[in-house]
Amino acid sequence: MRVLAVCGFGVGSSMALRMQVEKALKELGVDAEVDNTDIASAASQTPDLIYTSPEFAEQLESQVTCPIVAIKEFMNYQEVLQASKSQLQND
Repeated sequence: MRVLAVCGFGVGSSMALRMQVEKALKELGVDAEVDNTDIASAASQTPDLIYTSPEFAEQLESQVTCPIVAIKEFMNYQEVLQASKSQLQND
């Protein structure tokens, strides 16, 4: 599974989100390659799943075909874990 962690510039907050996503998916037994990127680049890629903020999720909805997981607090591991569980149950 190819996953993107997306923020405005693809550096700081998306890197923090990427680490939380990697940890959560590993705990859930999901084999995934997680990369971080900026919102403009995300729209041109073809991941299986995108994690980002609610604001960027709205912007990306019309530009991508994969599911988008909106995370309010990138450093909140429990939020990322619960959102991941929910998304994987829906797949």
